[in-house]
Amino acid sequence: MAVPLAFFGLFFAYPVAAIVSRGLEDGGRWRFGRVGDVLGDPATLHVLWFTTWQALASTALTLALALPGAYVFARFDFPGKRLLRAVVTVPFVLPTVVVGAAFLALVGRGGLLDELWGVRLDTTVWAILLAHVFFNYAVVVRTVGGLWAQLDPRQEEAARVLGASRFAAWRRVTLPALAPAVAAAALMVFLFTFTSFGVVQILGGPRYSTLEVEIYQQTAQLLDLPTAAVLTLVQFVAVAVLLVVHGRTVRRRESALRLVDAARTARRPRGAAQWTLLGSVLAVVALLVLLPLGVLVLRSFDGPDGYGLAFYRALASAGDNGGTFVVAPLEAIGNSLGYALAATGIAVVVGGLAAAALTIPHSRLRSSGGTPTGGRLTRGFDALLMLPLGTSAVTVGFGFLITLDEPPLDLRTSWILVPLAQALVGVPFVVRTMLPVLRAVDTRLREAAAVLGASPLRAWREVDLPLVGRALGIAAGFAFAVSLGEFGATVFIARPDSPTLPVAVARLLGRPGELNYGQAMALSTILMLVCAAALLVLERVRTDRSGEF
Repeated sequence: MAVPLAFFGLFFAYPVAAIVSRGLEDGGRWRFGRVGDVLGDPATLHVLWFTTWQALASTALTLALALPGAYVFARFDFPGKRLLRAVVTVPFVLPTVVVGAAFLALVGRGGLLDELWGVRLDTTVWAILLAHVFFNYAVVVRTVGGLWAQLDPRQEEAARVLGASRFAAWRRVTLPALAPAVAAAALMVFLFTFTSFGVVQILGGPRYSTLEVEIYQQTAQLLDLPTAAVLTLVQFVAVAVLLVVHGRTVRRRESALRLVDAARTARRPRGAAQWTLLGSVLAVVALLVLLPLGVLVLRSFDGPDGYGLAFYRALASAGDNGGTFVVAPLEAIGNSLGYALAATGIAVVVGGLAAAALTIPHSRLRSSGGTPTGGRLTRGFDALLMLPLGTSAVTVGFGFLITLDEPPLDLRTSWILVPLAQALVGVPFVVRTMLPVLRAVDTRLREAAAVLGASPLRAWREVDLPLVGRALGIAAGFAFAVSLGEFGATVFIARPDSPTLPVAVARLLGRPGELNYGQAMALSTILMLVCAAALLVLERVRTDRSGEF
């Protein structure tokens, strides 16, 4: 546990605390009156209100569209199911700037809807809500559908034999079993949309601002650290509350349920109603997921002289982007891959050690007085590992710049700064992937190896590693995908001569001109293909269907 705690303390808690202290401290004294001043500002209250209600609306819309998909993936067996499951997951690991670019190509000025019917949704709340559903559809499908697939359908059938209608049997048997998973998925969607940054910044324009966007504007554009510090604290408290509630719902989901092999519950659709449901879900996936991605690819080839590779060729030259970069945008591909590989290595080591620590039996985590503290320590440590997913990445990135600037940790000019920030986001995915597998390992195997004289390291190598090797590969794949798309912190710390793909896309979208827009579409397409390839590989080797994302 020491290594993960040291990593999060040094590269997460320290930078965030430094930003907050600089904003609230003046002349060596804390100025807590600034909290009341900022929270009493009507502009701040408007940001808080918009952040909350758009997150609620996004969560409700996501559940309404994704729950039927969760049922279809859980209960139906049809050709291409595994491929489609991977496809709906691609948006979740895409950088938010790519999601913004895809919806700009669909609903923005000169987009597909604008060309066909003269309809524009950019700079409206509808574009934000649709993009959030696009981004979080897979959270509901995987979290709820994973558990739904393992619920024994014979329980509901028994209720119907006893006289209950189809709806009554579902309401009294299936819904109570699914409720914790639905609540957990809803909380995660709310968390991701409450802290939304790239989507709101690109699609909302100056009219709409979430807490995360406002923190970025106050920090980078207005240099108002007191306001940014207060908003960071507000977001931090909100995220902490959400994670506590989420942890309780997850524990309820892990309570005793009669679960069966998911392969036994899926069957081909029967009857007109089931085929209609499958068709409607496929239509939603086509319109909500495939159409934005397809339009993104189409726009990347739609050059000034017709369809071709003009925008892709322009990526190879630094002089073709109007001074946006000091290097060719194409170099961002190599930069991103290198950073993501380094971040993956860090995330796997730190996350693997953290997951191992969380599997230590509670009897070994007791206080010296004999009072059991293992449960509380484990839950607290687990919540700490999830905090980077909801804490302002902008604050972390800016905190890196003002804290890691003196020996022995003067990293401002070091390339490792970007992978460290990316690894903070990758570690929670490694933990969530590894933890169920490690908890499933029979501790008696380790004890038997120790009795036979094996050291702890050899016991881990001979017992645990063969059992968790595939999960370790999946964890590394998820860490690589999310590191590749990290934007909020990287936009602060990536050097001008070493931009990442998300940063390059954001810079190109922020400059006028058809060439810059086309290059943004081309880079977004490349990044989307890399993420999609990683997800397809993960889906092929994945065997766990327990509902962990």
